[in-house]
Amino acid sequence: MAAASTRYLRRPPIRWAAASAVAVLSLGTFGIANAAPPPADGLKEVLFVGNNWEGAADVIASTGDYAKIGRVNMIPDRAERMREIQSDPVRYAFYQGIRLTAGEGHDQYVDDMYTTPDGSAVVASRPSFADVVSIDLTSGKINWRFPVSGYRSDHMAVSPDGRRVAVSASTSNTVHVLDIETGVQAGSFKTGDKPHENVFTDGGRYLWNMAIGEVNTPLDDPSLDFTKGDRKITVVDTQTFQTVRVIDMRDRLDAFGRKDLSDAVRPVAFAPDESKMYFQVSFFNGFVEYDIAADKITRVKELPKNPKTSPDRTTWVNDSRHHGMSISPDGRRLCIAGTMDDYVTTVDTATLQETPMVPAGKPYWATVDGDGTHCVISESANDAVSAIDFATGQKVATVQVGDHPQRVRLGHVPAGWTGTAAGGDPGTGGGGSAGSSGS
Repeated sequence: MAAASTRYLRRPPIRWAAASAVAVLSLGTFGIANAAPPPADGLKEVLFVGNNWEGAADVIASTGDYAKIGRVNMIPDRAERMREIQSDPVRYAFYQGIRLTAGEGHDQYVDDMYTTPDGSAVVASRPSFADVVSIDLTSGKINWRFPVSGYRSDHMAVSPDGRRVAVSASTSNTVHVLDIETGVQAGSFKTGDKPHENVFTDGGRYLWNMAIGEVNTPLDDPSLDFTKGDRKITVVDTQTFQTVRVIDMRDRLDAFGRKDLSDAVRPVAFAPDESKMYFQVSFFNGFVEYDIAADKITRVKELPKNPKTSPDRTTWVNDSRHHGMSISPDGRRLCIAGTMDDYVTTVDTATLQETPMVPAGKPYWATVDGDGTHCVISESANDAVSAIDFATGQKVATVQVGDHPQRVRLGHVPAGWTGTAAGGDPGTGGGGSAGSSGS
């Protein structure tokens, strides 16, 4: 019965728009997906660290000692938002639901963020407020606000030219694409259940969305996999927002002999020439390599398990085991955040040999730093971010940040910027202070 239900719930494994089929598989394009656009004159490259439970972003140097530069209150309008939420019983129920599930008893105030091309503002998704906002980095005030469809905003992506941001609206199975300067919607498209990661490819011509399905239920036994919903990758043309390809990794995992693995695609990393995609899946301590042109899985890498990690899958936060990966600019090394196993490692993409595991406090995310020699991970349990040498896998620096660092992104600020105190202290929002990981 379970198998029959699974077949019924799943859509056809791949659909194509004929005119775009060849183009989306073209290997003639190069560039790191979602890399920060080159800075304009008078700007300084930095790293933004989103402290999800606190509602603040710490801004640190993008290389060297990763020293703190400034801090931004990401919820200057918290009182107004809370009045709106508390006056609407349905919104309030979803708000509390986010707290009790993905937030583990905490509000989720800042999930993802990117800066505008001129470095004047930071644009962020705020799950508990179900919106995207642009915050002026000088005044601390909100330039614009876009409420997403449904009741929760999640992962974002910035186009290679820095002019558009895509955001997953996780409860409405929708991705909105917005003008980063004005917040005006350029387009939107439907996805599988619970859209999550977004990545622009082919110079911004295509946008990939990975839908992870339901991750907040206790039905984590593999025999109940069919209850997790419609998990798939949706690829759209960013000019028309029409779907050009749909990929269901279930068939590809089965063909590779890994029926045991979930097909919920979590964080991903594209090779520099976009010929391969590496991705993590729910419950798995490792990652998968997918050949885009051949449309098949080529390798699966299982990484060590921490013997201290509970084998009970229901204890793993939001179905994660490993959540967070990045690839070096030359494509030779992957940086892997072993979230529930409390370590980080780098992996040679040719041999799949990993470096020794380096202890880390529930690392949630991995981002390439400004000069491409290190990856920067968020240690959500330690309220810190750490830099990892791609070549050696060793931790070379750690910087304390705010409550529950989650996403870390490259961005730009004016050269003399030292942070803004405008907007006041975001406070704890009743969220507490213990570290954890999100979805």
